[in-house]
Amino acid sequence: MTDASQLGFANLPFLAHRKSVKKGFEFTLMVVGESGLGKSTLVQSLFLTNFFGNKNNPPAIERISQTVSIDATTVDIEEKGVKLRLTVVDTPGFGDAVNNTQCQLQQGTLCNNWQPVIDYVNEKYEQYLRDESGLNRRNIEDHRVHCCLYFINPIGHGLKPLDIEFMKQLHHLVNIIPVIAKADTLTAPELKKLKLRVMQEIRDNGIQVYTGEGDDDDEAEFRELRESMPFSIVGSNTLLEVNGKRVRGRLYPWGVVEVENKDHCDFVKLRNMLIRTHMQDLKDYTQDMHYENFRKKKLIEGSPGHHSMANVVTAAVSGGPDKTMVAKEREMDELRRQMAMLQAQLAAQQNTV
Repeated sequence: MTDASQLGFANLPFLAHRKSVKKGFEFTLMVVGESGLGKSTLVQSLFLTNFFGNKNNPPAIERISQTVSIDATTVDIEEKGVKLRLTVVDTPGFGDAVNNTQCQLQQGTLCNNWQPVIDYVNEKYEQYLRDESGLNRRNIEDHRVHCCLYFINPIGHGLKPLDIEFMKQLHHLVNIIPVIAKADTLTAPELKKLKLRVMQEIRDNGIQVYTGEGDDDDEAEFRELRESMPFSIVGSNTLLEVNGKRVRGRLYPWGVVEVENKDHCDFVKLRNMLIRTHMQDLKDYTQDMHYENFRKKKLIEGSPGHHSMANVVTAAVSGGPDKTMVAKEREMDELRRQMAMLQAQLAAQQNTV
């Protein structure tokens, strides 16, 4: 086919790329785990941004009765003209309570350790569903949680009951990526043994973690990522000089653990998966699987997110958040009433004539 006979639709990918870059991207990352496992340090190492300021962990005596809270921090990052609005959701207080006697599924009541997280994820789905069902859908902001990094304690010899129950409660709502925190506290044989045990416990409990789906051309890359799970992580924002090069790492009497050295930990693999190769796939899987399942469930239940205006009115009467749509519906009802009156007057005039 000659140039004169070409239609030009080969430029569509470039047009879509230009439009996406102009609009920018949104991504929400949730980090869950016990205090002191290096969640804040890892996030700062991944995105080279200080999200949490000079954050200090409270002493143990204050964490005895501490409940789980949700802290969301949003920053705008730009790289080579591409803008990313990144939201990091932290869960301080998770797993810190000494007394976990109430962390049982008794009479359908969930433990406070994971219920605030479930409520937050569902709230963001609900918000997106309301916006999607509203009158103005052109500029919907996506605050849904696209990925959850779950931090596993390296000295636990496997998953704790809390780890298993949390992932069982959340794996159908959000993409979970398990990571072994502070992997430099283990020897290579210990780390390999712990990885195998964690993945076996995940399979035995029917937990679905995010492994990514790749094309045949990238099969080797995706196989390497799956075999590396759970990722062994070492986080550090300290620059050290090693063999004349400045690297981020941790200094010990016996040597240096380099964060970005694949022989020392899986930090680079996690960063590549999370940012370079799978960020869009995480968003697509959230949209196509988790959100669609949530949406179908809500529609079946006839929730305030249902497209039926009668359900919206019912939600507003009960204190629901769709007051704007209810006002619009009332305006429509008034217009219908006026139209009916005009039609009645016209019919009366015609009968008189």
